[in-house]
Order: sequence, then C-alpha cells, then structure tokens
Amino acid sequence: MKIKDLKTFQLKVTVKEPFTSSRGWWYDTKEALIVKIVTDEGIDGWGECYGPASIAKAVVDSLFKPQVVGKDPFDVEVIWEHLYNRIKDYGLSGMTISGISGIDIALWDIMGKAVQKPIHKLMGGCFREKVQAYATGLYFKNMDRVTEEAVEEAKGFVDQGFRAVKMKIGLGSLKKDLDRIAAVKAAVGSDVQLMVDANHCYNVPMAIALGRELEQMGIYWFEEPISPEDIEGYVEVSRALDIAIAGGENDSTRFGFRELITRRAMDIIQPDVCAAGGLTECKKIAAMAGAHWIQCIPHAWGSVIGIAATLHFLASLPDCPPCLVPIPPMLEYEQTFNPFRYELSHVSISHRQGIVDVPTGPGLGIEINEKIIEMYRVG
Repeated sequence: MKIKDLKTFQLKVTVKEPFTSSRGWWYDTKEALIVKIVTDEGIDGWGECYGPASIAKAVVDSLFKPQVVGKDPFDVEVIWEHLYNRIKDYGLSGMTISGISGIDIALWDIMGKAVQKPIHKLMGGCFREKVQAYATGLYFKNMDRVTEEAVEEAKGFVDQGFRAVKMKIGLGSLKKDLDRIAAVKAAVGSDVQLMVDANHCYNVPMAIALGRELEQMGIYWFEEPISPEDIEGYVEVSRALDIAIAGGENDSTRFGFRELITRRAMDIIQPDVCAAGGLTECKKIAAMAGAHWIQCIPHAWGSVIGIAATLHFLASLPDCPPCLVPIPPMLEYEQTFNPFRYELSHVSISHRQGIVDVPTGPGLGIEINEKIIEMYRVG
C-alpha cells in the first residue's frame, strides 16, 4: 500500500453566540483543518490539525504533502520522524507539529481500516470501553451576567448527566473569580467534580493565592494558572499548593513535555492529539508521564475526528496508578457551538449521562460525511 494523495480542507462557521475567555479575544467563528490521506488501495484516512486552519493548511500543503506521497502508511513511526526532522531547524513546536499531528492521525485511521481493527487495538489494546466525560464550558458571554450565566449553564450540564464540569476563570479580580466559582460550586453540588481553567492569566503569587482558596472549596484541579513558558513558575505553584495543577495543552512532542514531567511541574498533563504530535507522539508522552506517576488527561477541542482520536488514545492508557478502585482519565467534552463535532460524521459520538463509548469500528470508527465538508469549506 502506498499514499497516493494528501488533501486538506479548511472549514469555517460563524458562532451563533460569541464567547471569550481570560485570553480576551472573542470567538465569533470556529475553524478546523481536516486532512485526508488517499492510498492506492482505495483506503482513505482522516486527521485533524489544531490551531488556525489557514496556517495549518499552508504547513501541510507546502511542507509535508511532498514528503508523504509515495510512502507506506504503515510506516507511521518512520514518517513521523522524517517529518519532524524536516522541520527541526525552524519548527520544534506550534503549527508545524500540529501539521504532523493531523497526518499522523490519518495514518492510524488507514492502518485500522486496512486490518479492520479500531485504532486502540493497534495501540496496545483497550483498557476501558467507556470513558467518563467532563463538560467544558462556562465561558464569558454577557459580561453583565457572567455569574448568572455560568450557574445556569452548569446546572444544564448536570441535568444532562455530567458528573464533572470545567469552568473558565480569569475576570481580572480574584474576588470576582472566587465569587463566581463559589456560585457554580453551590449550583452543581458536592457530588459533581468542578475544575477551573485560567488559560494562563495569573502570575505566580496570584495563582498561589487563588489556589489556596480553591483548595478550601474542594475544586478538583486548577488548569493553566500561569504562562506555559514559565516552567519554574509551575514548579513553584505546584509545590505551594495541594490542589492538582493541570496544563500542557500548549506543549508538543515528548521533547516539549520532558522537563514538565521530570521536574513534576504539573500533576496532570494535557497533551492534545491534534497538536502535540498525533497519536504516535502522545502515546510516548503518556508513557513518560506514567513513568513518573503523573496522570495524562488529554485536552480536546475540535471536530469529531479529534474527539474520536482522543477516545482511542484514552482507551489505550493504563490506570495511573493501577489500584483496586482506579481514577481513569476523562474525556474533555467541549460544549460550545461546533457543527464539525456533530455533523461531520455519519456515525455520531455523543454522551449518555456523561459517559461516552469508545468507537469500535475500523480505524477511527467514524464515517466522514464529505457533503458536510463541502458545506463549510473555505475556498
């Protein structure tokens, strides 16, 4: 089998209800860069790249497509190393790795379809057939009702059956953040895990001060408290607090995660399979984390392709630590408007009472509706 062609599709849709986070920019559109790899045996594979779709498209089309056409898709490690070494001098992280990620996922999809096995079986087997999902939402929309909207949204997630919810924080005032968190915590109740995500808007002293209050409130984890470049700061925050510190969605490859893990800068790492190097690399990142007894709970933000790939990754992860009553990794179930998550596949991936089944069909276990691609395609 040989790769005959590689195609990319830039998708874009207007967001019905714009939202923002502590980062400060408003999401009024959603984008996705979808990768399709075509083989000479009629088997196609699908992947997804994280980040700005137009940039990912340029990277994949100009840098990587000429390097993969003609290759054997089963040489997934060989192809990964070849692509990485092609960009090593100028692209050790960011959109170049995002491009590799989309290609890598598509290769795994091809391999699974070729042997009629789901991807997780090729990655070592299935530790879990179902995954608990946590609802990610509670962004900032109407700044005059930012707490009231959060409470209403959180209650809606609990009514759907979610037993874990992650909310955005970072309103520029610790008091405002704490008041809003307290209101949401009271609304969801003590039986629902509540996590907070600051999108790295605090400095070290502010993160520690807020974290001490979060510990008293019983918050499950504190995500991205400070800037991702500040490894020393993460070490300091992690040492100062008992609450679990999570992060890593902005990092990529085992080389990027190496210092975070070996220095125990975080208690939970969150690589994104569409950004950190694909399934090939994320498996290595998770193995490195597991060797240090650091849990891997991947970040997930994208289309049904990224969600399916993340589910296979989660299915392949052993419990960390293994024990009588383990705490398995959860699936991030992002809740903002995104038709690429619900319309792009003939086979939907959805939760039932906060639980999501791991796909069991060949490859990713989904069937892409190319009419939907054309509906949202740019250019």
